[in-house]
Amino acid sequence: MKKILVILIILMTAGALSADPIHLGNFPLGQWLDANYNAVWDFTSNNIRILSLNGAVLYDFSTKTIQNFNVFMEGTQPAFSFTCPEAGRSYKFIKPVFSDDLNMQINRHSRPEYLVTMKKQ
Repeated sequence: MKKILVILIILMTAGALSADPIHLGNFPLGQWLDANYNAVWDFTSNNIRILSLNGAVLYDFSTKTIQNFNVFMEGTQPAFSFTCPEAGRSYKFIKPVFSDDLNMQINRHSRPEYLVTMKKQ
């Protein structure tokens, strides 16, 4: 009986810690420059990466835990958001309909919110 209880607890804990997949669906894919950090955000249909200006991978979200991943419409603008516990941040991206820009909002624990409008590459 104790073994069954331990197994059930392990399975429930594993389910609670599981990561959400990254599926951007119809959200515009491509690369946008965050000029404040000289970094390029690269969005593909199933991954998000942060690249240096020379193309080196600085951060790859496919190797991280992604939680609360959500693609939605904010008014008439496509948007998506997610939380990355390893980074200690939550992210929100909004694509204005009549612009190539991409607005990014990062909520960082114990630090001010980061807002930037990124330019399409």
